[in-house]
Amino acid sequence: MSVVNIESRSRFELEEQGALAFATYRRAGDVFTIPHVEAAPALRGTGAAGRLMEGIAAQARAHGYKIRPTCPYAVAWFRRHPEAADVLA
Repeated sequence: MSVVNIESRSRFELEEQGALAFATYRRAGDVFTIPHVEAAPALRGTGAAGRLMEGIAAQARAHGYKIRPTCPYAVAWFRRHPEAADVLA
């Protein structure tokens, strides 16, 4: 299972166990601002939101764009994962 960028909905999605975790974004050039991260109730406590964030960081690296987290969860995730600081705007 991998993180998918659904450009038409301005969000990244990760499906696991038939449920969805997603992060909405606003794009300005090569910078993706992430104001909201959410996991379906069935996925809460499973680490799905963290795997979603890992996938977003990996896509940012692969495609050369930057992430500006504004959602409290996303901000906290980047603080806990300094190895992903290279993709921060």
